[in-house]
Amino acid sequence: MSVTASQKRNIIMHIGQAPSLDDLSTIAHALLETLPEEIIELVEKKLVIEIEDMPEDYVLDDMDVENAYDLVAIYKPGGEMNNGVKRTQSDSDDVLILYRRPILDYWCEEGADFNDLVRQILIEEIGAHFEFSDDDIEEMVSRHHPCML
Repeated sequence: MSVTASQKRNIIMHIGQAPSLDDLSTIAHALLETLPEEIIELVEKKLVIEIEDMPEDYVLDDMDVENAYDLVAIYKPGGEMNNGVKRTQSDSDDVLILYRRPILDYWCEEGADFNDLVRQILIEEIGAHFEFSDDDIEEMVSRHHPCML
């Protein structure tokens, strides 16, 4: 999960320009290293992060979400195929899909630091998938983390 110095330099954010799909991918992968240890232990070497601009209609239907901007991410276990169909056995990695435009919308509404917001989303999605309590997730989000970039 280690991010090299050259990958950190690949993040190109300009004032007035929203992070690109590639920027968000680089940020999310780098932030994995800053997550609480109890989260890292659960996903180490078996979590793939994908970045998409917006959720597909079938995802919104499956999640019973009316407004696409309300869904910032979704965690898909390795044993799950599209449309909620589960495999009986799977060696596949888990996938966390981050949706760029809903995240950007949330970022603009909250006015928070972008990296902190992405880190919060990672913790909340992974924590919810592994059935951490809301209090545990809130504590992990608020826990101090080292500056990453």
